[in-house]
Amino acid sequence: MFCTNSSFRFVRMSSANNTFENVKAVILSAHKSTTSREKVSFYNSWAENYDQDVAVLEYRAPSLAANCISSHFGGAREAAVVLDVACGTGLVAKQMKQHGFGQFVGVDGSEAMLDAARKNGFYRDLKQSLLGEEPLPSEWGLFDVVVIVGALSVGQVPVGAVRQLCKATKPGLSGYICMTTRSNQDNLEYKATLELELRQMEKEGLWTCVEVTEVDKWERAVSDQEDGYIPGAVYLYKKL
Repeated sequence: MFCTNSSFRFVRMSSANNTFENVKAVILSAHKSTTSREKVSFYNSWAENYDQDVAVLEYRAPSLAANCISSHFGGAREAAVVLDVACGTGLVAKQMKQHGFGQFVGVDGSEAMLDAARKNGFYRDLKQSLLGEEPLPSEWGLFDVVVIVGALSVGQVPVGAVRQLCKATKPGLSGYICMTTRSNQDNLEYKATLELELRQMEKEGLWTCVEVTEVDKWERAVSDQEDGYIPGAVYLYKKL
């Protein structure tokens, strides 16, 4: 079934039709959305089947980010407050919960995604905001960990938003910022711009790089120009 929202189509799917080809059609339909309203409408429509679809894609970013944070965070995890930006349905919080983290605040632009996240019971607070167009709805310097997975890519959150992530993080012993991006051909220019900004912020003394991990098998490729799996990267920084 097709659902038309202004100038783009979203391919509706049921779990019974949750094949790779159908998921690929869903992802490619997202590329047709250009305005913020269209993107939000797309994610609102996708929320119901999001978890099942990204499982088909073998999407590893949430677990990779959680593993990276866990390997470096030395504080009391159950008490640590995590800001999950572009939280979606809560896949990152689910992974971090397995590593002992227990306090989550989520931010996302899609109300339907937030509704799905609310149902899993991980979050003590959930807020709607379009990062890049609206200020991050959080107090500066409050969070032990800030994480953004899946949203730093071309056509999604602008590179400059990483400064807000840094501002939201506690300085000192426990303040970590974890970010991910894809390394496939379509996202290489965005990735290069992102890395320039990350290094510039380090030169400014805002944070220091803890780890950068390049991953070959990030998720299954959906572009007609790519086969197999696409690569991605996880960045972990410490607030100064």
